[in-house]
Amino acid sequence: MKKIIIVLSFFIFTSANAGMSDKDKSKAWDCVGIYMANYFLPSGEKFEYGMKEKSISTVKVLKTYALEIGIPEKDWDAGVNKAVDKHYGSKYDKAKTDKCHTFVEALVPNGAERVKKVVQTLY
Repeated sequence: MKKIIIVLSFFIFTSANAGMSDKDKSKAWDCVGIYMANYFLPSGEKFEYGMKEKSISTVKVLKTYALEIGIPEKDWDAGVNKAVDKHYGSKYDKAKTDKCHTFVEALVPNGAERVKKVVQTLY
């Protein structure tokens, strides 16, 4: 009986901690908005093409991770749409973009490697 209780407690504890906190979701969505603004920079804005590749790849990695941890696609997409509306048309902000890279690399297991892999498969 004790083993059953311990196993059930383990599953309840791990499932309660699985996923993303509301704060992390909000930050992830904000980063997606920044990344999408980077990808669709207004004409005349200076950028490195590699930055655009990394931005769109990170958006894909974040969505994949969100779905992996059980966030419904409809909910994820709704948050993304709000963030994109907030940031669309913004100028490139290297500091914000770098903060987002750091956040994603900490949030997503093997985040940097996953982004690199997606960048390599874009073409």
